[in-house]
Amino acid sequence: MNIDFNKNSDGLVPAIIQDFITRQVLMLGYMNKEAYEKTIETGKVTFFSRTKSRLWTKGEESGNFLNLVSIKNDCDNDTLLIKVNPEGPTCHKGTDTCWDESNEQTFGFLSELENVIKSRRVNADAEKSYVASLFKKGINKIAQKVGEEAVEIVIEAKDDNEALFLNEGADLLFHYLILLQAKGYTLKDIVKVLEGRH
Repeated sequence: MNIDFNKNSDGLVPAIIQDFITRQVLMLGYMNKEAYEKTIETGKVTFFSRTKSRLWTKGEESGNFLNLVSIKNDCDNDTLLIKVNPEGPTCHKGTDTCWDESNEQTFGFLSELENVIKSRRVNADAEKSYVASLFKKGINKIAQKVGEEAVEIVIEAKDDNEALFLNEGADLLFHYLILLQAKGYTLKDIVKVLEGRH
């Protein structure tokens, strides 16, 4: 890689650390050429400490290493994006990230939708909430709805109406998320299975 360590007078470039699995940003550190080379050599992310004026491998004292997965430089060749598999919390304060955020895998809007389904299951009136009414009717009704939606998407797949096809796909996914929760699972459990197959 062509990294411009000479752009700044101190010979350092920012290194953004991101969890390879969850895609959460864990911390920001700085690397000089020697820290970069040691990271490549050992597979453990090593920084240049501006306060101690020396190389330090994250986890050398705590055991919370950042295991290197990949390194990319940005369009200006002066910032690194380093994807890692972390061992334990990243922040020296004991939190998952240096922003005191939980390092959990999320699926954007689908995770929000899972939370809405969970909330409706627990808190909503079955007479006012479709989701709550499905949970009240039980697993057989929920599974039946998934089956119905699966048949409907197959039918729409054979036609040329994209809007109907996409809407049936949304219905199928929505009801599948309900079924997952009815069985005590979430999308994370399905992702684990897919990762295992991959």
